[in-house]
Amino acid sequence: MRAFLRPPEGARMSAKRHESLIKTPKQLVTALVLFFVGTIIVIVLLAQLATSGRNYDEDAKSPEAVAKRIKPVAEVNMGTAGPAGKILKTGEEIYKSVCTACHATGVAKAPKFGDRRDWAPRIKEGQKELVRVALKGEGAMPPKGGASELSDIEVERAVVYMANAAGAKFKEPAAAAPPARAASGKVDGKRVYESTCMACHGTGVANAPKFGDKKAWAMHLTHGTEHVYENALKGKGAMPPKGGNLTLSEAEVKTAVDYMLEAVK
Repeated sequence: MRAFLRPPEGARMSAKRHESLIKTPKQLVTALVLFFVGTIIVIVLLAQLATSGRNYDEDAKSPEAVAKRIKPVAEVNMGTAGPAGKILKTGEEIYKSVCTACHATGVAKAPKFGDRRDWAPRIKEGQKELVRVALKGEGAMPPKGGASELSDIEVERAVVYMANAAGAKFKEPAAAAPPARAASGKVDGKRVYESTCMACHGTGVANAPKFGDKKAWAMHLTHGTEHVYENALKGKGAMPPKGGNLTLSEAEVKTAVDYMLEAVK
């Protein structure tokens, strides 16, 4: 009779499998503590993972790194020297990549490439005037033909290439020499200004204080000369660090600032 009342062997094994591992209050407390500790560890690890990308490299904050990052959208080429290592393009290369869209066909009253009649009155104005117009823009043509990354020398080369193709005998500009130093070894601030700063400060473009304009410089001098030095070295507004010429030393930048400030004293 007992054999008939005894649960089958399979039922007994199934019941054992479903028995709880926690049999005492102490085991329950231990299990709860381990659960909460494990949860906290997982949350901490996830928080570290989420914020790990915010630990920026200190080198990424340097003026050189900042200038490199903003270059595609905010660089203003201040002079003819160009960054160290940059190979200046020929006039033909610049014409084909920048100027051909308008000058190849003569659209928007642009003098057509090789058309002596179109270019004759412009050639009479001289190389210097044509370069000035190309740098500042005129009519439908924006400054530097819309290619603000070009140096002044490259723009002049393109002008010479197009003008000479229409009968002019303009002289090809040479690459700018590095800033001149006096016999004492001191950098000539005027030369640094002319090679790097004059493109914007000479005319006051992009809100740059115009050379010799006391009123324009007054607001920049309210915080002192050191503040002006800092802006020139680190960049401000449209002006990148060191005016875009990162080959300049801190002393060279300051001599250019001194030269411009001397003109408004």
